[in-house]
Amino acid sequence: MKTINDFDFNGKRALIRVDFNVPLNADFEITDFTRIKAATPTVKKILSEGGAVVLMSHLGRPKTGPEEKFSLKHLVAHLSDVFETEVKFANDCIGDEGKAISSSLKGGEVLLLENLRFYTEETKGDVDFAKSLAEHGDIYINDAFGTAHRAHASTSIIAQFFSEKGCGYVMQAELENAQKVLEKSERPFTAIMGGAKISDKILIIEQLLERVDNLIIGGGMSYTFFKAMGGQIGNSLVEEDKLELASTLIKKAKELGVDLLLPIDSVVADDFNNGANTQISMNNAIPDGWMGLDIGPQAAQVFSNTIKDSKTVLWNGPMGVFEMENFASGTKVVAEAIVESTKNGGFSLIGGGDSAAAVNLLGFGNDVSYVSTGGGALLEYMEGKELPGVAALEV
Repeated sequence: MKTINDFDFNGKRALIRVDFNVPLNADFEITDFTRIKAATPTVKKILSEGGAVVLMSHLGRPKTGPEEKFSLKHLVAHLSDVFETEVKFANDCIGDEGKAISSSLKGGEVLLLENLRFYTEETKGDVDFAKSLAEHGDIYINDAFGTAHRAHASTSIIAQFFSEKGCGYVMQAELENAQKVLEKSERPFTAIMGGAKISDKILIIEQLLERVDNLIIGGGMSYTFFKAMGGQIGNSLVEEDKLELASTLIKKAKELGVDLLLPIDSVVADDFNNGANTQISMNNAIPDGWMGLDIGPQAAQVFSNTIKDSKTVLWNGPMGVFEMENFASGTKVVAEAIVESTKNGGFSLIGGGDSAAAVNLLGFGNDVSYVSTGGGALLEYMEGKELPGVAALEV
């Protein structure tokens, strides 16, 4: 696969698929700049080489065409500041007006196209829609790793209309860091899986059991394991149809010599809210009417010690309901341990989604090796699946 360093952009228009699916508040102000910040080096390199840039992205999940709250025009002012040049805007990603602007772009100029998902053809992978989008550029660059697992028009179908195509810095870094964890991990290698459901993580857990020394399970999914082992979990989250699977994973870990670490205790609450009554309970004996919402102090200590002694750490999923202050302690302890492991020469990959949000919220984003913006794409890549957006660049 070619990267952004393999092209001469001077006098050319680079059509870049970025992931600017950023959160906006009620006043249409950006509340998290992570994805824009990540894509900025790719854009600035092309501009510095005398190229013009046409940016395309989705935002949100519009149902039936254009919606004000999902318009990318809300990003224009901020992008102009970040790129240090006026960003032009096209009200229609495939309309004549936008094509007139893109065809007349000069080196150093930037055009942002309106939300791709205002057309259902985008998510359907429509060839004619992709061909129309392709008219905006001379070179195609995909820098939206977070959407690379979707066979959408702008992420995979469009590549066939370009002889010159490659990945941007975000895509390159995501793939290199994922490969470093999967193929070149130093020992001990610890993977930390959190979040609500085992069903979301089955395939990656099975893949990781073949590679890791330690597998830490936290979050809501841990209670399914405890129930599978005959424990009492009160009103904690459980996937009844995954009890047998949990038992199988415990058995497989033992057969492979992997240390499967489940949280011995929990912070339990009598209601799902930050002001609920709380107590500490052992995870195999949670009283009726109480639910586990965070790992307990004993579990936090065991997990922390294991992580600090690791040379490679992969983290995907929080240890509890970290959005609520009273149930954020376990996630914070894990994040702090990962930071310490990294400072001691370890390699740490934070696997997108809630984990990335937690690390950034706690202010540790610059203290770990790499924070993925990939989310579901990173999980699928680590599960061994082919990502359409990546495969399209390799043809």
